[in-house]
Amino acid sequence: MQDDKQPSRILTSTGEATLCRREPDRRRFLKAAAVGSAAAVAAPWIGNVQAQEGIRIRMQSSWQPGTVGYRTFEAWAKGVVESTSGEVNIEPFPAGAVAGAFEVADAVRNGVLDGQNWFTVYWPGKMPAGVFLTAYPMGLSLPHQWDMMFGAYGGLDIAKDLYRKQGQELLGYVHHDLNLIHSKVPLRSFDDFDGIKIRMPGGIVAETFAAMGARTTLLPGSEVYPALEKGTIDAADFTGAAVNYELGFWQVADYIIMGPPSTPCLHQSVDLMDIAVNRRVFERMSSQTQDLMHDLVAAYSREHYAAIQKANAEAWPKYREKGVEIIHLTEEDATRFREVAIPLWFKWANKDPDAARLFKAHLDTMMDPAVALITPEDIKDYELNI
Repeated sequence: MQDDKQPSRILTSTGEATLCRREPDRRRFLKAAAVGSAAAVAAPWIGNVQAQEGIRIRMQSSWQPGTVGYRTFEAWAKGVVESTSGEVNIEPFPAGAVAGAFEVADAVRNGVLDGQNWFTVYWPGKMPAGVFLTAYPMGLSLPHQWDMMFGAYGGLDIAKDLYRKQGQELLGYVHHDLNLIHSKVPLRSFDDFDGIKIRMPGGIVAETFAAMGARTTLLPGSEVYPALEKGTIDAADFTGAAVNYELGFWQVADYIIMGPPSTPCLHQSVDLMDIAVNRRVFERMSSQTQDLMHDLVAAYSREHYAAIQKANAEAWPKYREKGVEIIHLTEEDATRFREVAIPLWFKWANKDPDAARLFKAHLDTMMDPAVALITPEDIKDYELNI
């Protein structure tokens, strides 16, 4: 589980700083911050020099401008410079501003960008293990289950190792939302997907729908609305209710397709994002700031998730007012979907040792009695090659 520390308290009022002093791993940082503040008061020019020489991080988000997701990201980025006393200055960019939707990680590795706020569903094109950095069909279905996988079952250490192999430092994962399917035609059962041309993010998600008979296509987010509008595709997976409403999907698709009440999203129920930076940039930070950046991202994940959920609550009635029909598939449909998905879990997990290591953490979490998504019987015919 993510911890509940609010790192911003370090930098606000005296009372909040007092609360932070209860945390042993932050005492040294607080003392250093106090010394730094005193020095800045005594010699303001020192603070100015620090701000001028701060580490500038050009960070591109997968969020399109004008959405609640990007507004929340911008606000967080703006606060980082104050929270780090000028050592880190994040310059935010929206989706597509510097690098294409699927090329952000390459841009960070090559120094074209310094950091990313990426949908981790795009990782599989760079490494097979990336499939298990975010939700996949019928996998872990609630945010706290992902917290368990990353924390209690060691997934975060594996993920950080994967990012370092890509020349990045993972500062943390960011909770977002479930994904919706917007459709121009009513899809009321598992069988209705047969022959449907649908936008999917690639990898295991696309393969699962292809196994159902759908014709999948890969499009960046900026091209989804035009493709629906022109009828190039019949349906599209995209983000959650609020963002999709802001992007106008209700104008080009009359239906939203969801799973049954027990599993509202069958294919990407916890669509995670990340905050990561180029390793060379990370190594320029002081050790105290390296620790603080991880805490700031953990706090951002909570803020981001809360902002998205609040906006969703306001968006759902708007869809109904616009005449959009929300269709829930049945439990039987979910069972059939799961039967298609499980063999693909193991296919992707056995692509390389890293994927197998990370998927093992998923399996352990799914079979935890507090989660109980699968039993040994469900996977008795499959073997994980570690």
